[in-house]
Amino acid sequence: MSPTFRSLAIYNYRVYAAGALISNVGTWMGRVAQDWLVLTELTPHSSVALGIVTGLQFLPLLLLAPWSGMIADRFSKRRILALTQSSLALTSALTGVLVITGTVELWHVYVLAFLQGVATAVDNPARQTFVSEMVPREELTNAVGLNSASFNAARLIGPGVAGLLIAAAGTGPAFLINTLTFVAVLVALWRLRTGELKPAPRARGKGQIIEGVRYVRSRPDIMLIMAIVFVLGTFGMNFQLTTALMATSVFHKGAGEYGLLGSIMAIGSLSAALLSARRPRPRLRILLAALAGFVASTLAAALAPSYLWFAVALVPVGLSALTVLTSANSMVQLSVAPHMRGRVMALYMAIFMGGTPLGSPLVGWIGSAWGPRWTILIGTITVAGALVAATLYLMRTENLHLEYRWTGRPRVVLVREPAAEPMPEIAA
Repeated sequence: MSPTFRSLAIYNYRVYAAGALISNVGTWMGRVAQDWLVLTELTPHSSVALGIVTGLQFLPLLLLAPWSGMIADRFSKRRILALTQSSLALTSALTGVLVITGTVELWHVYVLAFLQGVATAVDNPARQTFVSEMVPREELTNAVGLNSASFNAARLIGPGVAGLLIAAAGTGPAFLINTLTFVAVLVALWRLRTGELKPAPRARGKGQIIEGVRYVRSRPDIMLIMAIVFVLGTFGMNFQLTTALMATSVFHKGAGEYGLLGSIMAIGSLSAALLSARRPRPRLRILLAALAGFVASTLAAALAPSYLWFAVALVPVGLSALTVLTSANSMVQLSVAPHMRGRVMALYMAIFMGGTPLGSPLVGWIGSAWGPRWTILIGTITVAGALVAATLYLMRTENLHLEYRWTGRPRVVLVREPAAEPMPEIAA
């Protein structure tokens, strides 16, 4: 088997990945349908309303992170996932029924988006860390990369199918099909060989939430990564909002063209995930290089003169963004103690996705006040600032400096001098 797909040789991971792929296709269909419902059926292309929906969907990730991480460390992750996936299926079904019956109102979408966020807040740390129970430690980076590949392979299919379905039959059927895809995950969880799972020691006793926060505070390497993903998630990765506004307000396209943008971006994201799966270990320098690529590619997307050039620019945007995220996820999971993994990953996801309730309404307001292109440019500017700050921090704390070398061709390289107290947990 190819080294890229070596984790699929493990029965439990193979079954779980198959169910997740089907569910991910439905999830992307549901996201496109929700955006289109808010933008074109319930409001006159209101970027503020779409920003509020996105914010409500991610707000519970921020509010519930300490408790959801504790739940993941204390209880069976398999059972947690069965409950959360069932809850997500129910909210999708309710949305579909409301749309098909013609009774849906904007406040319905607000409430259901928040309920989806509650289920997702509990689901995320359990799902992120469940992979470590299915594969050995040496295959964890590969499995994390394949999870991202599955998510983005679904992104190639889901938005395009949703766009065609919405154009032909409306948004209601897209929500109902998303509901059915959750069944695939539930069947996969039921078919797992529980005797082959390797659960981490369960967290017991009082003070577990504070223990998790203290653990993260004692790890400057993890705090640096969390700071980077916070800026990226809050200001740079509002694609659900930015691509919808660019497609409808700047290029005046319909549902099919909007859905196609998500599939096009997934080409780059899928490539990044597969490349990450091939790497034996994530590296900090790869993460920083990908951040630089994100800044350059989002700048090109924001200034794109036509729909075609905007679509082309989304490929490197997806490539660079997913390289950052898969590297950061693997680095954090590999460097923490197993019994702390759920709480740390809950805080990680809260930092990454929990910034969306702050960023989405702000980005939506910027789009309304300054124009849709600025919804992307604000991410370009803030991520560039984070990249500069992180590089300067590493140069100061890790004794790094830039050198110009001529070895057949000119190049600038980052060199580390011996330091008294290096950060050993995460490889640079």
